[in-house]
Amino acid sequence: MRNGLSAAGLRRVREVLTRHVESGRIPGLVALVGRGDETYVEAIGTTRHDGGAPMRRDTIFRMASTSKPVTIAAAMVLLDECRLRLDDTVDPWLPELADRRVLRRVDGSLDDTVPARRPITVRDVLSSTFGLGMDMTSLGTPIMNAVFERGLTPNLPEPMPEPDEWMRRLGELPLMHQPGERWQYQISSDLVGVLVSRVTGQSFGEFLRERVFEPLGMKDTGFHVPAERIDRLPTLYAPDPRTGEFLVWDEAEGGRWSTPPAFQGGGGGLVSTVDDYHAYFRMLLNGGTHGSERILSRPAVELMTTNRLTPEQNAARNAMAVDNVHISHGQGQHGGWGFGMAVRTYRGDYASVGQFGWDGGSGTAAYADPAERLTGILLTQVGASTPDSMRLVHDFWTTLYQAIDD
Repeated sequence: MRNGLSAAGLRRVREVLTRHVESGRIPGLVALVGRGDETYVEAIGTTRHDGGAPMRRDTIFRMASTSKPVTIAAAMVLLDECRLRLDDTVDPWLPELADRRVLRRVDGSLDDTVPARRPITVRDVLSSTFGLGMDMTSLGTPIMNAVFERGLTPNLPEPMPEPDEWMRRLGELPLMHQPGERWQYQISSDLVGVLVSRVTGQSFGEFLRERVFEPLGMKDTGFHVPAERIDRLPTLYAPDPRTGEFLVWDEAEGGRWSTPPAFQGGGGGLVSTVDDYHAYFRMLLNGGTHGSERILSRPAVELMTTNRLTPEQNAARNAMAVDNVHISHGQGQHGGWGFGMAVRTYRGDYASVGQFGWDGGSGTAAYADPAERLTGILLTQVGASTPDSMRLVHDFWTTLYQAIDD
């Protein structure tokens, strides 16, 4: 037994992960389990579905939405230093979002609006409740169509524009909901990056590197992969939902992450490794410290990893989880959201109440569980266009928890 994880249980972790790779649906993966001072890593399979180099512990992955729990740390640094206040309006830094109009109804025309009841606050942006976001239940409405047409979200054929132009386009749209009223996905996380950049006068990536990545030794984490490391980045696939055929979504050489992006997206832009992510989540479990260095105050960590949403605000989150079954696959049904990450408020599967983290549509997942002193990170290169990578994530968590033996 290693640190309360049984040898038989860890063998089962390996067996289950291997089974997914041998199924032919997951070319390769890297998984990390951390508990206390012990770390257990598996690298299985290859970087391409037709062979390629073997997966390694230092393989670099596109983190997709698993970027959200990491990039939010930049805003927490600014809260700790009183350079941001939770209940200040964002107007001084994001004047494009002053004097908002709000749709009278979500599926209405873009000019059928009422004035916002109040300005948008920093708290609204950090908790993903500022009034605009990805809404899976509103696809096809004029507002969602406008969000996509303007390139305000990642993963579209058109890359997102540089931050000032992105803000200009965002400022042209009405809000879908009154500020603070309802949780909405994605756009808030990208908006946090613009806010941090404007408050600090640095690019979002520079500030993250100086204040979070370098102090934590996260040497392979950033918004693109330099040429000398590109051989460590696997091909990313988005399998055909009907046939399961491996369709290439992004190649390493010449792909979306091979050069610095115009927009450093806090919602889904990071690349990283299991060890880099482990350093970050272990810092959160340690109350904000890494070795002798303090990255965040303990109260800041507690704030970001505690549910911030009322039942009314959370209704949309629950709907997104329950109605996108293979995406959530248990992991989406947490009950709560803090800043930049999900927080478990009820026991819906093996994970403890209080577990925090998030998943990514590129087949990534990273969570920490304070009650069990446990971190789990699973990275693969298969997008969630089919259920395969999400089922792998689900099985990883089940086997990780069944390995506990104390």
